[in-house]
Amino acid sequence: MSNLRNPRLITGNSSGLGHALTQHCLAQGWAVYGCSRRGCADQSGNQHDLRCDLTDLEAIPGNLSTLLAGVEGLDLVFLNAGVLGQLKAMHNTSLQEIQAIMDLNVWANKQILDWLHQWGRPVRQIVCISSGAAVNGNKGWGGYALSKSALNMLVKLYAHEFPETHLCALAPGLVDTAMMDYLCTSVDADEFPAVRRIQESRGTADTPSPALAARLILDALPTLLNYPSGSYVDIRTL
Repeated sequence: MSNLRNPRLITGNSSGLGHALTQHCLAQGWAVYGCSRRGCADQSGNQHDLRCDLTDLEAIPGNLSTLLAGVEGLDLVFLNAGVLGQLKAMHNTSLQEIQAIMDLNVWANKQILDWLHQWGRPVRQIVCISSGAAVNGNKGWGGYALSKSALNMLVKLYAHEFPETHLCALAPGLVDTAMMDYLCTSVDADEFPAVRRIQESRGTADTPSPALAARLILDALPTLLNYPSGSYVDIRTL
């Protein structure tokens, strides 16, 4: 099947890494189906976009049915949409704040995976964007770290249920996005020491632009297939 008959699905594609992944895929001749809260303003002929709020968990199945109507299969799915939340001590983080992070970073992805499973059409590869925060356990990263750790396990569990699809939870490393704006301008590194390294890395090769990070991820896709389905992989170790 040609590229245009095997499109790619990318969530959170209106900005940051998701937008860069979309642009790279389009430039390579792939049709891209995207969904995001803001929607994409710069759509091209091979881009199909649906504006939707993935925190509205009950609406996800219907939105995917609309977005992917007529599609016979997917070459690649990037579950990229996510939220950091506010860095704060765990004892100051409410259950409501953690739940809001979990809804987008974990449960929205479960809804998408469930829909793809019942869809019954071929999906070659699924990459869920994880984070080193999932394994580091640094002070202040509570809700985000919990959600990415749960996402890693979600991917491992669903690998058993998608025998014809390769799944991976991928930590992309630092990327110079709006998340970096918050970490570098609004977080006290004395209170949350792990942020200091992040702040010092901005503007260096350790914090690539979204465009460069997207290219590195796309270049790594064949290598990811060499790992057991369900693996957590940090791109900086490849």
